[in-house]
Amino acid sequence: MSLRILNPKIIASAGNKPKEIREYVGRVASGDAAVSVAKMVSPTGWVEPAQTPEFDEYTVVLRGALHVTVAGKTEVVNAGQAVHVPRGVKVQYATPGPDGAEYVAVCLPAFAPGTVHRDVVS
Repeated sequence: MSLRILNPKIIASAGNKPKEIREYVGRVASGDAAVSVAKMVSPTGWVEPAQTPEFDEYTVVLRGALHVTVAGKTEVVNAGQAVHVPRGVKVQYATPGPDGAEYVAVCLPAFAPGTVHRDVVS
């Protein structure tokens, strides 16, 4: 049996500025705990707290550039490129560039607020 998802669900974002998250597949949109697929649109200057998630995250950048910081080293992932951050690795995402970024994130297992483990920002 197939499940047609007519509209994505809007998910609240973390970070210093509002970011659009549209979940197409996952715990909220389809009730699927095995995988989540979401399209993100991040504004210029957006940065989120570092996190150490319990899921693998695969990200494909569609427009702009996503900055991915792991172990103090920042990789710039440009449109047409992808990045994989394995579960258990501390990572911080940001879009400081002038165009922000648009990207698709796939999480295995599905993203859940209780499994992302964001750093506390004071």
